[in-house]
Amino acid sequence: MRMMWKLNTGAAMAERSVMCSGARSHAALRCWRRGIAVLGATALLATLSIGAASATAGAATSPSGGVPTPGSGSLGDRLYPTLGDGGYDPLHYFLNLRYATRSPAQAVDGTVTMTAKATQALSRFDLDFSGSGVGAVQVDGRKAHMVWTGQKLVITPAAPIALGQRFTVVVHNFTAKPTTPLAGEEGTTAFFITPDGSATAGQPNLMNSVYPCNDYPSEKATFSFRMNVPAGETAVANGDLTSERTAAGRSIWTYSENQPMATELTQLVAGKFTVIPRGEVDGVTVRDVVPTRLVGQYQKLLSVEKSQVAWMEKRVGVYPFDQFGSLITDAPLGFALETQTLALYGNTLITDPVAVSAPTMLHELSHQWFGDSVTPSSWSDTWLNEGQATWYTYTYAADEGYIKQASGEPNFTALMKDWYAQGDQFRAKYGPVALPRAGGGAHEVENDYSLQVYYGGALTLYALRQRIGARDFDRLERAWVSKFAGRSVSTADFISLASAISGHDQNAFLRSWLYGTKTPPMPGHPDWTVTPVS
Repeated sequence: MRMMWKLNTGAAMAERSVMCSGARSHAALRCWRRGIAVLGATALLATLSIGAASATAGAATSPSGGVPTPGSGSLGDRLYPTLGDGGYDPLHYFLNLRYATRSPAQAVDGTVTMTAKATQALSRFDLDFSGSGVGAVQVDGRKAHMVWTGQKLVITPAAPIALGQRFTVVVHNFTAKPTTPLAGEEGTTAFFITPDGSATAGQPNLMNSVYPCNDYPSEKATFSFRMNVPAGETAVANGDLTSERTAAGRSIWTYSENQPMATELTQLVAGKFTVIPRGEVDGVTVRDVVPTRLVGQYQKLLSVEKSQVAWMEKRVGVYPFDQFGSLITDAPLGFALETQTLALYGNTLITDPVAVSAPTMLHELSHQWFGDSVTPSSWSDTWLNEGQATWYTYTYAADEGYIKQASGEPNFTALMKDWYAQGDQFRAKYGPVALPRAGGGAHEVENDYSLQVYYGGALTLYALRQRIGARDFDRLERAWVSKFAGRSVSTADFISLASAISGHDQNAFLRSWLYGTKTPPMPGHPDWTVTPVS
């Protein structure tokens, strides 16, 4: 999240611009998370006739698949129109990275291997890349011609790629250099320096400055990582630690993320960090990564995670991955980020009082369902992540008795009334909830992660709950994260599923909330009013 959002009290809670039924064994939970069907919300979905549009894969296929032609060069996003390539679907990335020294400011040398499937007959294709340098490129073991524009690697393979063909691209010796963000511009770098090492924060459109990739949320893939660091340094990436060995003064850490992941959720942290094991909760391994010199400061504050995993599972179902935890960086980022399986925080966000830091952590945890497992198919669909995470942030704050400190309002309903009053102001400034204003440049990020997306998104969910009732709303939330686990989805998918589960067409109602320029009446609260826009 790129935009910094505030609690109503002005407290320092920020985000990048910011009923499990029946007993299940831990083994069954792990199988579920790896895509093996188990009982649960799926049984509910089998009884529904859902006319939803299929989850977008993000790439258009060639009509004939005959004559090879160039890939699309971008996916045409209205907010980030240069990102992605529609000629293929990424399947897997292997990142092999070398951190030569202990300096947090060092450039990283790497090789990325991408396995993909052509969705058209390809004469050439692109990877997004705006790093520091790049070496040779191979496609299926043969040298390929490459032109680097500074934003794109335009790759022409030695032989055309057929429709449906799986192919492998290797980009050798790319380099990326971490930077220290300028004051007030902390959200403009994906690869950043801390006193203890470096870490990444690529959302929404900057992970391509770290490694070559198809940098778009619908282009999900599995990942594996090999991180080569000086002995005594710690390296952590998304997913499972599969091995760690030290020899000849170097340590090799390898990780595997077997659930699909969008590139913008990649986390690469290396330096003087300590991994704090927390044990398991309901089959989920919990661990934190903290600067070694600050373990004592954060050890207790982060211990709320296990109870929060249980809290979320009670409301939306089984946690979608095998691990969770927090990465604390001693850098004044001013935001948090839901990097998959390991949420990122700057040093100002996880502090006493717990009434502020715990809801912040719950926000990032909820994103593991809403945004990481179920990913938006376009950046205009960001409300599907941020509205949901904001909903659970304040639901949790209310349940735990933190709502006054966290929001400045005495209860959850009063908070919704306050946001409702500001509805037209949000729409006038940032655009509708599901159609953020395309401002160009930095304003793309500002509008895509505005108060409208967070507060307006949560307010839309409140309006829907008022309309269909708490029971159907809870069923919808569970079905959403179950049906679309591991996939990329659109606002149209949400409207269709809401209609199916409620038994009534919700299209007109939800479109007025999501795309209207004026805030609609709130069901159940005819006395609520909207402050006019001056």
